[in-house]
Amino acid sequence: MSNYLKIGEFSRLMQTTVKTLRLYEQRGLLLPARIDPDSGYRYYTVAQMQQLNSIRSLKRLGFSLEEIRDLFDCDSIVPPLDALSAKIRATEAQLAELIERRNLLSAWLNSRQKLSEMDKITIESLPQIIVASHRRIIPDYNALGPLCVNVIGPEMLRLGCKCAQPGYCFTIEHATEYRPTDIDIEYCEQVEQALADSAIIQFKTLPEVPMALCFKHIGPYTEFYRSYTEAFAYIEQHGYRIAGHPRASYIDGPWNQSDEANYLSIIQIPIEKA
Repeated sequence: MSNYLKIGEFSRLMQTTVKTLRLYEQRGLLLPARIDPDSGYRYYTVAQMQQLNSIRSLKRLGFSLEEIRDLFDCDSIVPPLDALSAKIRATEAQLAELIERRNLLSAWLNSRQKLSEMDKITIESLPQIIVASHRRIIPDYNALGPLCVNVIGPEMLRLGCKCAQPGYCFTIEHATEYRPTDIDIEYCEQVEQALADSAIIQFKTLPEVPMALCFKHIGPYTEFYRSYTEAFAYIEQHGYRIAGHPRASYIDGPWNQSDEANYLSIIQIPIEKA
């Protein structure tokens, strides 16, 4: 004679929520041994404790609820050899993916730690560089990412450009006043050598900037004005003056961040002593 346990008691003894037991029932994995027709109470047997333990073990081995149900339908709780071999291969692939993800995250963490250790404002020189340049009017800042991915990048690849390492790309705005739309912007990316110009890409050598104020900006591009306010106040307070077009160098952006609050840019402003 079986000892029947109410679903609550079975849940408590097996340290499994009632919600999980109901899910297993819906999926045909662990049906109550008896359901009271009047009250609807569900009852389980002691033998079903082992069945629940088998479900747990198989889940830990990576088997889905559907796969476990198929095993139970075949009156087995031991996967066949081919199923075990397939799980091993899938686990090895997942492991390789996780190792690659860990390495990428570690590299990103190291990069961000270095940036975090960097002062918010530094004075640096910017060396002479060769850049692949593209200038056009864009409708707004959101158009810059697709422009780089769909137009500039493919054209640089077609031309055979070799980008300098570490990568350095930036934009220069040529408007004489603020415009929220129809922005006259020039995108520049450092390359190892100048090639023949095309209709999209022009190559140029930018001279050395002996002194530039570099300001770390974290947040959306539409809030550059906050960093410019702080940077220009610093310039004035410390006896400098502007000596060229500011650059906005992009470190983290929409290509690797889903949240604008995590965008990281370096505003570089050529300066000289007043």
